[in-house]
Amino acid sequence: MCGLCLFIVFVEAFINVLAGVLTLAIFVRVILSWIPGLRLPLGIGDFAWQVSEPILGPIRRALPMMGGLDFSPFIALIAIQIVASVLLRLLPPPV
Repeated sequence: MCGLCLFIVFVEAFINVLAGVLTLAIFVRVILSWIPGLRLPLGIGDFAWQVSEPILGPIRRALPMMGGLDFSPFIALIAIQIVASVLLRLLPPPV
């Protein structure tokens, strides 16, 4: 397999893993918001908060609150999937 092909496969894997980690962090944050006293080991809750806040914060500021519900995680999950899909389609197929 050529070097460029390996690089393309690496970039595809990186995009997929990054999208998966961001999605998981947002899910963890949503679940932690439902159960306020829940503490996760190894600082997983803090990690999820620090990773997801740069994504959710701007969306939350742009969206109005609708009946006290925060739809920013839903919008962020859709945006992550769209961005990952577009980036993967921009890559040339490995030969």
